[in-house]
Amino acid sequence: MRLHLSLAIACMIVVACAGGPSRKTLTSSPTGEKPLDALPYSPSLDLANMDPTADPCTDFYQYVCGGWMKSNPIPSDQSAWSVYGKLYNDNQRFLWGILADLAANKAGRTAAQQKIGDYFAACMDESAIEKLGAKPIAPEFAAIDAIKAKKQLAPLIAGEHLKSGDGGILFGFSSNQDFENSESVIAFAVAGGIGLPDRDYYTRTDKKSVELREQYAQHVRNMFALLGDKPEQTQAEAATVMSIETALAKASLTNVEKRDPHKLLHKYSRKGLQKLTPSFDWAAYLDALGEKHLNSFNVAEPKFYREMDHQLKTRSLAELKTYLRWHVVNASASLLSSDFVNEEFDFYGRKLRGTKELKPRWKRCVGYVDEQLGEALGQEFVARAFSPELKKKTVEMTAEIEKAMQQEIERLDWMSATTKKRAIGKLHAVVNKVGYPDRWRDYSSVVIERDDFLGNAERATQFEQHRQLAKIGKPVDRTEWGMTPPTVNAYYNPQMNDINFPAGVLEPPLYDAKMDDAPNYGNTGSTIGHELTHGFDDEGRQFDAQGNLKDWWTKADAKGFENRAQCIVDQYGGYTAIDELKINSKLTEGEDIADLGGTVLAYIAWKAATANQDHRLLDGFTPDQRFFIGLGQWACENITVERQRELALTNPHSPGRYRINGVVANMPEFRGAFACKSNAPMVNPKPCKVW
Repeated sequence: MRLHLSLAIACMIVVACAGGPSRKTLTSSPTGEKPLDALPYSPSLDLANMDPTADPCTDFYQYVCGGWMKSNPIPSDQSAWSVYGKLYNDNQRFLWGILADLAANKAGRTAAQQKIGDYFAACMDESAIEKLGAKPIAPEFAAIDAIKAKKQLAPLIAGEHLKSGDGGILFGFSSNQDFENSESVIAFAVAGGIGLPDRDYYTRTDKKSVELREQYAQHVRNMFALLGDKPEQTQAEAATVMSIETALAKASLTNVEKRDPHKLLHKYSRKGLQKLTPSFDWAAYLDALGEKHLNSFNVAEPKFYREMDHQLKTRSLAELKTYLRWHVVNASASLLSSDFVNEEFDFYGRKLRGTKELKPRWKRCVGYVDEQLGEALGQEFVARAFSPELKKKTVEMTAEIEKAMQQEIERLDWMSATTKKRAIGKLHAVVNKVGYPDRWRDYSSVVIERDDFLGNAERATQFEQHRQLAKIGKPVDRTEWGMTPPTVNAYYNPQMNDINFPAGVLEPPLYDAKMDDAPNYGNTGSTIGHELTHGFDDEGRQFDAQGNLKDWWTKADAKGFENRAQCIVDQYGGYTAIDELKINSKLTEGEDIADLGGTVLAYIAWKAATANQDHRLLDGFTPDQRFFIGLGQWACENITVERQRELALTNPHSPGRYRINGVVANMPEFRGAFACKSNAPMVNPKPCKVW
C-alpha cells in the first residue's frame, strides 16, 4: 500500500487512517445483514443514547453515551463498535448493494463500473478460491526456492513490494513529499519487516506481551504447516522469523519518536545508500522496480537500515528464504482458501484484538474494492449519497471555524506579533477538500478479471505502487486525496497543508441536516476544528504554510506553545487506558491538542453563526447543552479488552471516554452549561488551553 509516515496524515479516528491498497487486510463479523438501497437515518443528538442517571459533571461521557453503550454490544465480527463504526458498516452495506448490482448486471456498465463489479464478483466466488488453496502464490515460493545467492534477493524483494505493497518484507519503499521542499516528490525508504502491529510488541516484557509473542510464533508455525512443512521444520522456521523480526523491531523508532519529523529526515545519494547497506544490491532492486534512474533518497531510519544490512550479512541464505516465505504467505493469507483465512483471523482477529467471528464474505469484498479501486467505487457512492447542498453547508461551516481560529490567534497573549502573522498566513493557505476529489482517478490500465481474485488484487496493488513511484521527481499534485469518498474519517496533511472530509463522514448521525446547529457544530464542527488544529499541534506546527519542515516560530513563542502543550500531556498521562497501561500522552499529544482546540473553535464559530437565532430549549436542553451533547455522542464506543490494549500501545488517539471528558474538563463553557461546581470531576481546576 502507499507508505504513510506517522506524520503524513493526522486522522480524526484510527479506523481507516492507514489508507491505500494492500494484499494483507485483517478479516473479522455479524450475520443476517442485507444490502441497503439507501443510507439509514440516525439523529446527531439522540436522547436514547444518553444515561439520565449519570451526573454530567461527574462523568459526562457516561451521561451522553451510557444508553448507546448499553444498547450497542460489540458485534461478533468486530473488536470495537462505535458511532463511527456503525456508520462505516451502513456505508459498507450500501456499497454492497451497488457492487452486487454491478456484478450481476453487465449491460450498460461504464469501464469503471466493469472493474469494480467484476472485482467484487471474483472476490465473492468463494468456491473457486477454495479450490485453489495456496496455488496462487506457488510461483512466488518457486522464485524464492530458485535463489542461489544473496545477491539475488534484491530484485525478488522488489517484485514482492510491487505485488503486496505493504512493506512487510524487510523495509518499505515509495514516494513522499520532500520535507524540505514540499513542491517536489522524492523516494522514501522506511522501516518495515515485522508481522506484529508495532515494534514495542517485540520489546515489552509484561506477561500479556510475552503471551502474544508466543501466540504469534505459534501462528507462524501454523501457517508453515498449511504450506506443507513438517512440525519439527515449522518450529525452527518460526524461531528464525521471530529472531529476524525482533532484531528489525529493536532497531526501529518508537511511535513517539516518529512524531518528530526531524528524526525522519536523512537524505542519501545512491552511493550513500549503498554504503549504508552494502549487503543489499540497490541497483538491482531499483531496476526491478522500474526506477533505476533514482539517485536521491530520504532514509527515514538509518539505524534500521544498518540492522537490516546486518541481518542480510550474517543470516544464512536458508534463514533469509524462510523469512521471505513467511512474509509472502502472511501478506496473501486473507486472499487464499479458508484454511489460510481462518488461521490468519485466529491470531490477528481473535487473539490480538478479541474479535469473535470472521467478517462475512461480502464485507471483506466490499473492503477490498474500496481499498484497491476506491475512487471508482467512491464515484458511485457520491452520485447516490452526497448532495451538492450538503457539500455547500460543510464548506460554510469550515469557513466559520477558520474565521474563529484567526480570531483566537489574534487574541493569544503568549504569542508574538511576528509569529501570529505567520500563523495566520498558514491558516489562510489551508486548502479545504470536502466530499470527493475534483478529478477521479483513472484505473483504465488495471486489468480486472471475474475469475482471478488474487491476480486482481496483485494488479491493483502494482498499479498503485507504480503510480506512487512515478511521482518521484515530479511536482506535487495538491489535488490528490489520501482517503476514498465513502471513508468515515477525516484528516489533515501537514505537507499538503490541507484538511480533508470524505463524503462518508458527512452523513447522519455525524452531520445531520435535519437537526439544529448546536449538535452539528458540536459534532461535525468539532471534527473540522480538530483537523484544522492539527496544522498547529506539536507536529503540524513544525511545517510552514507551504508544507515545508521549517521553523517559523520565535524561540519564546515555541517555548510558550510547549509549556501549554505540556499541560495537556500531563492531564492525559494521568488517565488509565486499560489495566496497568496509562495513556501514552506523548504519543496522543497531537490528537489531544486537536480535540480540545477543535471543540473550542467549533463552539466560538457556532456562537457567531447563531447569534441572531432563537435559543429556546429543545428536548429539555439549552443550546449550549445540546452543543456539548452533540460533541459527546460522536465518540460513543465499546471495545474489547484485547483491542484496548493494542490501541494503548499503538494508537495516537486517546480512548473515546477521555477524548470527551478530557476536553470538557478544560472548557469553562461546559461548566456553565451544566452548572458544575468548581470541585466536580469534569472541572479541571487549572484548565489547559493551547489554541
